[in-house]
Amino acid sequence: MKVYLYNSVQKLTIPTLQNKQIIDLTKIINDLLVKNGYTDGIVFLFCTHTTCSLALADLDTGGTDQDYLNAYEALVPKLNYKHPHNPGHFGNHLMTTTLGSSLFIPVQSASMVLGAWQKVALIEFDGPSERHVTLSFIKITS
Repeated sequence: MKVYLYNSVQKLTIPTLQNKQIIDLTKIINDLLVKNGYTDGIVFLFCTHTTCSLALADLDTGGTDQDYLNAYEALVPKLNYKHPHNPGHFGNHLMTTTLGSSLFIPVQSASMVLGAWQKVALIEFDGPSERHVTLSFIKITS
C-alpha cells in the first residue's frame, strides 16, 4: 500500500446566516472530490474557528437540525463564566470543543463513504459569520 498526501489544501468559505445554524456540506465536499480527481483515500476536514464545529449527523428534514441545536444548548450549564472577552458566549466555545473541529472520512470512487443517514454538518454556534473549512486529501493506492 502506498500513501500520498496531496500538497494542495483547499479552503472553503461557508457563510452562515443565523446565530445558531447547521449547514449540510455533504454535496459540496463530494463535488470537490470529483472535481479534483480525489478517488480513493481519506478526506480530512478542519474548521478554523472556536465557535463552529464539524460533525457527522442525521439531518432529516422537518426540524432535526433544530433538535440538535436545542440539545447542545441544553448541555451547557448556566454558570458564571470568566471568559475574558465575552463570558456570555463561553458556552459556544464549550460546545465547539465538545463536538470538535475536524473529521476524517474514507473516500471510495470519489465519494465519501458515509452511513445511510450520515451527512457532513457544519454547526454554527455564534453567527452569522463567514466560516472557513480546509479540505486535505490523502490518497491510498495499492
